[in-house]
Amino acid sequence: MIERYAREKMKKLWDMNAKYSAWLEVEKALVRGWNKLGLIPDSDCEKICKNAKFDIARIDAIEAVTKHDLIAFTTSVSESLGEESRWFHYGITSSDCIDTAVALQMRDSLKLIIEDIKELREAIKQRAFEHKNTLMVGRSHGIHGEPITFGLVCAIWYDEIGRHLKALESSLEIISVGQLSGAMGNLAHTPIELEELVCKDLGLKAAPASNQVIQRDRYARLMSDLALLASSCEKIAVEIRHLQRTEVYEAEEYFSEGQKGSSAMPHKRNPVLSENITGLCRIIRSFALPAMENVALWHERDISHSSVERFILPDGFITTDFMLARLTGLIQKLVVYPKNMMKNLNLTGGLVFSQRILLELPKKGVSREDAYKIVQRNAMKVWSDLQEGKSALNEKGESLYLQYLLADSELVGFIGEQAIKECFELSYYTKNVDSIFKRVFG
Repeated sequence: MIERYAREKMKKLWDMNAKYSAWLEVEKALVRGWNKLGLIPDSDCEKICKNAKFDIARIDAIEAVTKHDLIAFTTSVSESLGEESRWFHYGITSSDCIDTAVALQMRDSLKLIIEDIKELREAIKQRAFEHKNTLMVGRSHGIHGEPITFGLVCAIWYDEIGRHLKALESSLEIISVGQLSGAMGNLAHTPIELEELVCKDLGLKAAPASNQVIQRDRYARLMSDLALLASSCEKIAVEIRHLQRTEVYEAEEYFSEGQKGSSAMPHKRNPVLSENITGLCRIIRSFALPAMENVALWHERDISHSSVERFILPDGFITTDFMLARLTGLIQKLVVYPKNMMKNLNLTGGLVFSQRILLELPKKGVSREDAYKIVQRNAMKVWSDLQEGKSALNEKGESLYLQYLLADSELVGFIGEQAIKECFELSYYTKNVDSIFKRVFG
């Protein structure tokens, strides 16, 4: 339901009715501006603002002849008015109306995205605190490294998504600009006071300078920020996909009653949501490049950007909105398996504690090179035992690695048996979790 609601709400901001409604909003604001400056009489201003309306079917019919959507729109609206229609679209060019209207659509859409991001971060935050001390193995190159907690994994996600939130809040200001500067941007036919009046009326800022269009570096900045957001969301989805692998099985997507994973294999429970999110994020990123290519238009303006934006703006916002809603739901319902995390943490027979041993030896005067040799030679024995199927733990619960280290007379001679055993305490690896959480969450 969350996904469908989010998608429908965003879609309504980009359908044809929303497009022409935004155009009409700009045109009415223009009429009110001219009225304040004394050009349009009060009665005509009131009639236009009260009665002006458009008919989509009529616009389509007119455009089939004129081959110009804005003219078709103004003609349709003028047919709903009387003599006062002479003031409609007075003194401005098509892009003044269209670009300012698109700014309204982008602004309202980006506000929804920002709210989506806040909801996603809240979901991540809740899971982070829930699993603040849930031990698991950290991996580099896909290979077991050292103990961490799942809460720390979530904290990194939260912090990273927060950077995208700040970037998009900055982009919101950058794209919330309008223009009524005329055909070449010289404000020859509209006083600068009018532009500022109309933009303020619409809740926008007037672009300090423009030609026939709002400069497309603003759009490119927005789409690039959405692309970066998508990259981080894909990162989260890929991690969940990995954690759900049968060989790992530390977490999995919620599998509802009656859900099916495969038409051929009834046992399957697949990470379909995170795979879907991964694909959606690839699509979102694909919109960044054409947005950048739209920056370089001929002279004061050409129309090469228009066809591109008819795709990337609605599709970019709608897809991002849907993806964020889906990811938020996935995080909220994610099933985490702490016992399997601990099982995997012990899978390599204590090898994850190797650095702890390594760091103790220099304290006793051993060179780093010699210390590395001592620690590594015992680690390699464990790898060999694991390859032969030997249990990672003995009947006493002692890891293979600990057994080898305690049997190494040279090592014992340097730091002693008790110090070696203390190096296998898990609490050592979680002692700064509270401090990290304080930095991330405040």
